[in-house]
Amino acid sequence: MSDAAATYVVDPWGLREIGLDMLDPARSESLFALSNGHIGLRGNLDEGEPHGLPGSYLNSVHELRPLPYAEAGYGYPESGQTVINVTNGKLIRLMVDDEPFDVRYGELRSHHRSLDFRQGVLLREAVWESPTGQLTKIVSRRLVSFSQRAVAAICYEVEPIGDPARVVVQSELVANETLPAHRGDPRAAAVLDSPLVPELHLARSTLVELVHVTRHSEIRVAAAMDHIIEGPSTIGVASESEPNAGRVTVTAVLQPGQRLRIVKFLAYGWSQQRSLPALRDQAAAALFAARQTGWDGLLTEQRDYLDAFWKRADVEVDGDAEVQQAVRFALFHVLQAGARAERRAIPAKGLTGPGYDGHAFWDTETYVLPVLTYTVPPAAADALRWRHSTLPLAEERARLLNLRGAAFPWRTINGEECSGYWPAGTAAFHVNADIADAVARYVHITEDYAFEEAVGLELLVKTARLWRSLGHHDLDGRFRIDGVTGPDEYSAITDNNVYTNLMAQRNLRAAADAARRHPERANEFGVDAEETASWRDAAEDMYIPFDEHLGVHPQADGFTGHEIWDFANTRPEQYPLLLHFPYFDLYRKQVVKQADLVLAMQRRGDAFTHEQKVRNFAYYEALTVRDSSLSAAPQAVLATECGHLALAHAYLREAALMDLRDIQRNTGDGLHIASLAGTWIALVEGFGGLRDHSELLSFAPRLSESLSRLAFGLCVRGRHLRVEVTGAQATYTVQEGEAIELAHYGERFRVEPGRPVSLPIPACPPTEQPRQPLHREPRFFVHPPGSRATENE
Repeated sequence: MSDAAATYVVDPWGLREIGLDMLDPARSESLFALSNGHIGLRGNLDEGEPHGLPGSYLNSVHELRPLPYAEAGYGYPESGQTVINVTNGKLIRLMVDDEPFDVRYGELRSHHRSLDFRQGVLLREAVWESPTGQLTKIVSRRLVSFSQRAVAAICYEVEPIGDPARVVVQSELVANETLPAHRGDPRAAAVLDSPLVPELHLARSTLVELVHVTRHSEIRVAAAMDHIIEGPSTIGVASESEPNAGRVTVTAVLQPGQRLRIVKFLAYGWSQQRSLPALRDQAAAALFAARQTGWDGLLTEQRDYLDAFWKRADVEVDGDAEVQQAVRFALFHVLQAGARAERRAIPAKGLTGPGYDGHAFWDTETYVLPVLTYTVPPAAADALRWRHSTLPLAEERARLLNLRGAAFPWRTINGEECSGYWPAGTAAFHVNADIADAVARYVHITEDYAFEEAVGLELLVKTARLWRSLGHHDLDGRFRIDGVTGPDEYSAITDNNVYTNLMAQRNLRAAADAARRHPERANEFGVDAEETASWRDAAEDMYIPFDEHLGVHPQADGFTGHEIWDFANTRPEQYPLLLHFPYFDLYRKQVVKQADLVLAMQRRGDAFTHEQKVRNFAYYEALTVRDSSLSAAPQAVLATECGHLALAHAYLREAALMDLRDIQRNTGDGLHIASLAGTWIALVEGFGGLRDHSELLSFAPRLSESLSRLAFGLCVRGRHLRVEVTGAQATYTVQEGEAIELAHYGERFRVEPGRPVSLPIPACPPTEQPRQPLHREPRFFVHPPGSRATENE
């Protein structure tokens, strides 16, 4: 097979790879990663080599590292956090007649991998001819269990073809693997080299245990493996261990048609507080439970879990086979990122790679949690419980910044700020309102008022206090929030960023409403009538800039007065701009990295008229270069609402295929979980027209010409709601639960269980196509017939 012989098949329920890409293995390792939100295993080959980037992760297990500053300042974080590669339990090495199975040697006759979104299992099938001519078939199946949080398992089968063969299989646990050279701060590289200090190693029979502790963060990690072995009666088995490795070796002579089958069970545990014996016992107990369940039992549990998920969450798309595959790929990986995270962060890459150092950002609350709230509500609640658990650190950070309430970090693993660049980190206070928005949405959609009382209220109160101390009333009585950075990282330290102010407004109102619903609990936090009145006053007086001359909202005060970026003289290879131009130049020009004002219109659509949305969208289309994967989804939503349906479809495809097509050429570092979530957002909030701004859930669906049908499921207030959209009508069905009132294009209606309601979709009025910056038109954009060409043509 050639070095780059892999092709990917468009499959509505899976990801299938034929061949093997030897030039960029890291990409497929990310695409085929398995996780349950607690354990993450990159899709490395079983034998470990060749690899692009080995990776086995436990959510929140990290090492501390120094943050480099040329000139330090008050309030700068002193250390950063980086996710580490923990003990690798994926390794299964094979020797066939003394020749190691290595796809770089001999001849790989065939190689197929597939990830089934309904089974939750990664399948690999290979036929390999060794350098001595022995043909061998290898089949492996790998899963990370949704039902047993601490468990992963591999079923590995070897069968000779044509001639007998002596096979030796080595199943391993390896800590402190050699990783590709670290690019960047050499001090960080030194810290992250062999971060695990061995504390215990043990091998007996088919069982191996290893316990390590990280050098600086002092996190203890336990890993254990056990095996069930089936094959000829003359099988030999031996086990051994050393401080950083353990191995179970199985040997047998196989006749053609005979098969050696090894089921490998893995269990992980970690803690910053528990003792070595306690953690070792925890991993051992999980391992014992997995072995008792057995491989077939784990498969059944995995299928049952995913059957329930797809029943309530599946999205069906007719007319674009790639998007159909992509949205299920997206939902599967978003589920993997959050399903069993259980009061831990959901990182920007999930547990698929080390990109962004494994940090969580505001992406979680703004992109991922809306999806989880409507599809896996308990996972959304747990993600917010993690934020709640970090409140003491956020309050400490606020005090350091001379503010009240809580200042949540821009990027973090354990709740401490890890951003060493304060204009894009500390100043991006909108993360606090994003968290509050996620709380308000979760309570609004689930009516889980017990959660609001126990968790949500305190988050809302502490973030509301931040805004009240960060902002101020000016001489005109307007409530201003000055000196902040909004979502667009090409504009920093601005006054009255519209997105930030509108989200803070919602935060203040939600806090006051929640305090009214839970007066006794609010009193525990010192909330009184005077404070809630001050929140409502600030919300009512919130200053939202508007440029009367241009008839649009400036992204922030003065933005529309800046010089427009010289797009005509910016070459295609100079994107992304941040890699080729100084931030100083970007900050003082009208150029937008990612949706900011457009995101404000998506998340706070109730604050804009339709005419304002149309004008704003056209204005910012001409300035937005999409140097961030976070941009395409909100642009798709607003393009749909403004009637630019072909453009919306192009943005949908960009979000959907970000990793499947490796659009930004960095999928090898891990998947873009927010962009994957954006696939759902573009379809459900865009073409499905879902809005949750008011008490009633409302819909204004409309499909592009490329789509003939869209159907999706939502969990809403204890009900399973199904929405089906065609070009002519939308049908609403309550599949489980009681009747519900909804709105369709502003008209209220009621859906009874078992009695679907179909309503017509009004025709889309003709619209003038907006322009994009030169060379930055979405790559999948096909202009509708008769539309006005953009400047790119």
